Amino acid sequence: MADGATSQVHDLERLVTCEMPFGKHKGTRIADLPGNYLNWFAREGFPKGEIGRLLALMQEMDHNGLRSLLDPLRVKQPDESTER
Repeated sequence: MADGATSQVHDLERLVTCEMPFGKHKGTRIADLPGNYLNWFAREGFPKGEIGRLLALMQEMDHNGLRSLLDPLRVKQPDESTER
């Protein structure tokens, strides 16, 4: 894979693993943020750095109805009720 393609795959993987570090939805995975929250950032401005880039990407995917493309990348979480 070319470096650009590798970077794009990494960004998609980060959407399903990276949690929102601040604000109303702190702790929510970027891929699980509601569309209205992502649209608010699109209107008001995305933060600088990786988090802003990921939020912009997720907003674009949500706006174009492409959230389901992330489903195969989601990490299956262990069932908490079976952990002891």
